[in-house]
Amino acid sequence: MGSEGPDSEQFRRTKVIACATVIEEMLAHLPKDVETCVLDFGLHVNPEVLRGALQETIDASATSADTILLGYGLCSQAVVGLRANGCTLVVPKVDDCIAIFLGSEQAYKAQHRAAPGTYYMTKGWIEAGDSPFGEYDDMVEQYGEDKARYLMGKLLNNYTRLALINTGQYELDRYRDYCRCTAKQFNLRYEEIPGSNTLIKKLLHGPWDDEFVVAHPGETITYMDFKRNTRKHENHR
Repeated sequence: MGSEGPDSEQFRRTKVIACATVIEEMLAHLPKDVETCVLDFGLHVNPEVLRGALQETIDASATSADTILLGYGLCSQAVVGLRANGCTLVVPKVDDCIAIFLGSEQAYKAQHRAAPGTYYMTKGWIEAGDSPFGEYDDMVEQYGEDKARYLMGKLLNNYTRLALINTGQYELDRYRDYCRCTAKQFNLRYEEIPGSNTLIKKLLHGPWDDEFVVAHPGETITYMDFKRNTRKHENHR
């Protein structure tokens, strides 16, 4: 498989499907003719539900789009089994959104080697409130402060660092303050680490090289597509 990517005419027949946290990082780089569809971040809680929502959106979009770009990674295998019905699907070949924000799967692995017990944060994740930190006040209200702190201790048992990813897309002062306070509250080391828009730009503009899974019309995304350098395309009549 050679490198692929959309040309100016194809942008008019290209659609992006992404969760709210990823689309925010894409907005500054979106070609003007590309349509977007934003799915609820909470769908990540259940990979099967997310897969169903993605497939439904893909099928509904295929009449108006030749190419659909997915702002997701493997995401607990939620994209495995997605079928390119009447369109081409392109998805970054990463385990989850952290690698998208860091710019590559290699950058994510380097961070993991340096500090494996890291909880990553971005503006989008903070605003979504979908983390143990965002839910802590509800836990206190439901269980009392002592039990809530005990439960948080269990949840964060293997974590030593809270890292705010700076993608350079927006003012971070408010989010720095939140992360510093949160790290202090739960005895984590706070760090701000550089993000990158490299993978997002490649997803939107190409080339779709070995950092992407490209499923042509009639093909189905498999788990192995994320574990080998090139995709074996199927033959269709």
